[in-house]
Amino acid sequence: MTAAALLSDLVAIPSVCRTPNGAIVDLVRDILARHGVEAAVLPGPEGDRANLFATIGPRDVPGLVLSGHLDVVPAGEGWSGDPFTLRRVGDRLVGRGAVDMKGFVACLLALVPEMVRAPLRRPIHLALSYDEEVGCVGVRHMIARLPELCAPPTGCIVGEPSEMRPVLRHKGKVAGRLTVRGRAGHSSRPDLADNAVHLAADIVGLVRRLHQGFAEAGPFHPLFEPASSTLQVGVIAGGTGVNVVPETCRVEWEARAVPGTDPMTIHDTLQAGVADLVAPLRAAGRAVAVESEVLSLYPALDLADDALLRGLAETWSGRPALGAVSYGTEAGLFQAAGIPSIICGPGRIAEAHRPDESIGRDDLDECCAMLRRVIAHHS
Repeated sequence: MTAAALLSDLVAIPSVCRTPNGAIVDLVRDILARHGVEAAVLPGPEGDRANLFATIGPRDVPGLVLSGHLDVVPAGEGWSGDPFTLRRVGDRLVGRGAVDMKGFVACLLALVPEMVRAPLRRPIHLALSYDEEVGCVGVRHMIARLPELCAPPTGCIVGEPSEMRPVLRHKGKVAGRLTVRGRAGHSSRPDLADNAVHLAADIVGLVRRLHQGFAEAGPFHPLFEPASSTLQVGVIAGGTGVNVVPETCRVEWEARAVPGTDPMTIHDTLQAGVADLVAPLRAAGRAVAVESEVLSLYPALDLADDALLRGLAETWSGRPALGAVSYGTEAGLFQAAGIPSIICGPGRIAEAHRPDESIGRDDLDECCAMLRRVIAHHS
């Protein structure tokens, strides 16, 4: 089957993040089985979602991982047609996940027959994960099991949309939720209550000060825009009415960390600042508390300019490398596991997560051409 035909089948399964993904895993496993490729289905702790890992070629020697995720973000509103029916509009293929990143997965599956026929001296591994869109959840469990699945890989290509340019770096990320608790009361006697929204506002001020500190003092990485780590509040919600002192307020925040900065250090700095805000209030007898949870976390990607994988990826893709991008991927997790990693995939990231998401047919053709060069290199 062609990549476009396979993409149609993949898009037709609405594998939205945080939902069961058995249908799309079964589809991929069946496609591989038709060509004699056995896939390992690796359930996650959620019980209704799984990763998939398959090896083509010899299993006892190091090889290359080709990585993608099977989940998509919810479709939302604004589509001009059914998001889960792939349709052609001019030279573009429109559907949820077309570019992020079922297009790359379709190309992998389209090239499986050629991988099977090739006299591979080194293996090519297909690593397909779940719930990437909510913090690179599934791939962590798959990476933990790699030692039992294959010899240590020589490298990893994560096929996120990069217009087929190899990408060397992206920032790391941590996102969290702070649940601020106070004491409810009538607005006519705020002195008898503890306003959770007011304390949340102080926390937002703390976030802004920390962010400004990064912007002024760094550390800096000149390839990124902005060049420093960032910290911001994305959601704040609390209260039930203007005449009620609010008992709870929710603050959701996100930090993006330049390579060399562990995202959790930003988390820890924020938590310490929150503790400093809360401590004097509690010492004064105020009924306040702040609960914290991490919503997502992944490390930065930072592949050296002179890395062997960079040169190979430029040769395979026919495109010069790009120093850095602003979005995040699973590549940093593979790198953290000791596997040199790079991003290179079809389509434009600007098409992702939007209504009428699309990918060009020529994008699929270029990706397939790159994969044929990968096959030739490993034969």
